[in-house]
Amino acid sequence: MAELTEAGRVVVVGAGLAGAQCALMLRQGGWRGSITLVGEERHAPYDRPPLSKDVLLGKRDTTTLDIDWAEYGVELLTGRRATGLTPGTLHTDGGDLPYEALVIATGSVAVPLPGAEGGHVLRTVEDALALRPRLVAGARIALVGAGWIGAETATVARQLGCEVTVVEAAPVPLAGALPVELGLRLAEWYGEAGVSLRCGAAVAAVEPGALLLADGSRVPADEVVVGIGARPATGWLSGGPVGLDQRGAVLVDEHLRTDLPGVWAAGDCVSYPSARAGRRLTVQHWDHALQSGRAAAASVLGAPEPYDPVPYFWSEQFGRMVQYAGRHAEADQVVERGGEDDAAWSVLWLRAGRLIGLLAVDRPRDLNQGRKLIGSGAELDAALAADPAVQLKACVR
Repeated sequence: MAELTEAGRVVVVGAGLAGAQCALMLRQGGWRGSITLVGEERHAPYDRPPLSKDVLLGKRDTTTLDIDWAEYGVELLTGRRATGLTPGTLHTDGGDLPYEALVIATGSVAVPLPGAEGGHVLRTVEDALALRPRLVAGARIALVGAGWIGAETATVARQLGCEVTVVEAAPVPLAGALPVELGLRLAEWYGEAGVSLRCGAAVAAVEPGALLLADGSRVPADEVVVGIGARPATGWLSGGPVGLDQRGAVLVDEHLRTDLPGVWAAGDCVSYPSARAGRRLTVQHWDHALQSGRAAAASVLGAPEPYDPVPYFWSEQFGRMVQYAGRHAEADQVVERGGEDDAAWSVLWLRAGRLIGLLAVDRPRDLNQGRKLIGSGAELDAALAADPAVQLKACVR
């Protein structure tokens, strides 16, 4: 066990998916010393994606991960907030925790409305449970942000009979995540679902019963929900010995090691170097949390591999499964599989003939095959790939 002694203590700070997976894989990977998993929330580690779906719909009250921490000999400390770090010691509001190895996995927090107070966010199980009773038939719900969480929440609110307006400062939904032409295509889904979408509209203030926009108009609202992104939850590391980037993400190397010996990091709070992308990435999606948590454990245990997965995420919105893999920004060719009138379609992004990114709408086979092809650097026959009846794996040159 590199850099650890048999009796050493590993502390994992952050009990979200990344931290939970790291603690679990440390034990399953053979670590026989003590493991302490520290979480700021009072709940045992839980899964976040169902919060904007099943929990809001009332199908579930909890999404706790099915892991018996006592069985694995993991000390679980909930309701403990990290307050600082010095070499060898994690400081918390419940006392100091000495460590021989530390994994930082404190995740991210919702970005508040700039210059405006108020509105619900949807980040924790408490957020979902607090919002749920307000999503009743006839309630006027104003959602700020037409991103992934905004679309998912709008979907559920409409299912529950709410009158929904989505306000987006950008000219199209998902302007920072997808090309404008695809944002325009996705914008049509809002109208089809009976959701009013107002793009190019900045918010000035949250008022009682309304959302005040920068142009002076008001959106009637019994409830306002804010979903404009997240930032690394690393304020407790400011001024400390671990390097952070300008957004507060923890800087790590290709093995998820920080510049402080004995300290690693994983999950939403990490900035890691991607050879695939040619730059550092900060990814805030479920799959990254899962994979980076496991990779950090392997690195702690002395069996590191360069961490550079194909980015992947999904979103269930307006009756559709939307899946994305890779990155499209560096593409020099776009291939569409299915036209605008097709219910299911995909878009491929190629660079020098090689598949580097893919968006699939209700085409899971495209996503599954495309994700593997991106990982292998496969070169595609673009003309063949444009035929949605041909499997992507059959388009490899």
